[in-house]
Amino acid sequence: MKSVLISAGVASAAAKTYMKEKFDAGWEKRWTVGSEWKPAGEMGEWKATAGLTPGAGFENDKGISTSEDARFYSLTAPLSSNFDNKDKPLVISYTVKQEKDVDCGGAYIKLLPPGFDAKKFGGDTPYSVMFGPDVCGTSTRKTHVIFTYKGKNHLVKKNVRVETDKGIPHRYTLVLHANQTYEALIDGKKAESGSLLDDFDFLPPKTIKDPADVKPADWVDEAEMDDPADSKPAGWDDIPAKIPDPDAKKPEDWDDEEDGEWEVPTIDNPEYKGVWKAKRISNPAYKGAWVQKDIPNPEYAEDSSIYNVCKPCGAVGFELWQVKAGSLFDDIIVTDSLAEADAFAAETFDVKAPKEKEAFEAAEKKKREEEEAERKKREEEAKTKADAEKSKDADDDDEDDEDNDEL
Repeated sequence: MKSVLISAGVASAAAKTYMKEKFDAGWEKRWTVGSEWKPAGEMGEWKATAGLTPGAGFENDKGISTSEDARFYSLTAPLSSNFDNKDKPLVISYTVKQEKDVDCGGAYIKLLPPGFDAKKFGGDTPYSVMFGPDVCGTSTRKTHVIFTYKGKNHLVKKNVRVETDKGIPHRYTLVLHANQTYEALIDGKKAESGSLLDDFDFLPPKTIKDPADVKPADWVDEAEMDDPADSKPAGWDDIPAKIPDPDAKKPEDWDDEEDGEWEVPTIDNPEYKGVWKAKRISNPAYKGAWVQKDIPNPEYAEDSSIYNVCKPCGAVGFELWQVKAGSLFDDIIVTDSLAEADAFAAETFDVKAPKEKEAFEAAEKKKREEEEAERKKREEEAKTKADAEKSKDADDDDEDDEDNDEL
């Protein structure tokens, strides 16, 4: 399989780019469809397309799109060479355009370690990074940021916003820095950022509760107590909560044999004082809230290399389930320089996106105008038909009147 197009970094002399993919001619030779992941009838077909509303001048600039509803999708391509991000940034950026209103479907990309079976690539294949939008009803609406650490996948604890406007392309960019921080960008603007140590649960807590520290049996942790000098007043319990209603009278039509013995209904007793409770006073034996001691967690160990998730990475892949197809992917770059990714976007996304948005909005406007014209046409036709029927009824009435006159 051929590697995806590589170019020397132009934004930074030291930058190295491991993939630039525009899905131009020959893309099928660079990518492998994971046709063995699911039964053939469950796998959807990928299609190269410029989309439903490409911007003016970009009718031949194609991306890769899911094309069948309610299908699984699998697609992978190798990097130019294995990428180990030790002591350097990791940057992955790509564009997504939803051709339909998304109700349930993923549009995320993965970075994969070398050595996997591309034909069987699917949801169970180990990965190093998973990044991008995922929407399903109201329960899931986020941009995934997931890193694999010591064989376990860790999802960011923050809810990273997502953009899924129908017909509008968006550029998703993930930057992982060697100082243990990350950035998630949408259309070049920060969607979320933070520390790997704060926003993910990579490491166990530094301290744990001392299992040998047990609250003493005589520990008093009640700040107040019943006043021993306070006693219940005599006759308190003799006052019932309910009393017979003095205004109630047995109905005149009440029949004891048919209705049973009549019982006087009850009402709240205005003299009832409730359940007696002793006054509360400060507890002289109170020692305060007991707090179990913290001790260092023997399982905790600092790790300054958590960011080094590619050790190495060898490929990118899409592994998706979509209820509605029509996610169009394009302009993928994997590099160790955000400047290089931005330079690539400047010649691709930044040029195409405004024109694609303009073309989509123009198409939507035309569609609305056509629908409005069709609505008015139907109303006119209905009115014409109604007028004709009214006129016919009037003519029939005139004929009936003439017949009556003759009689």
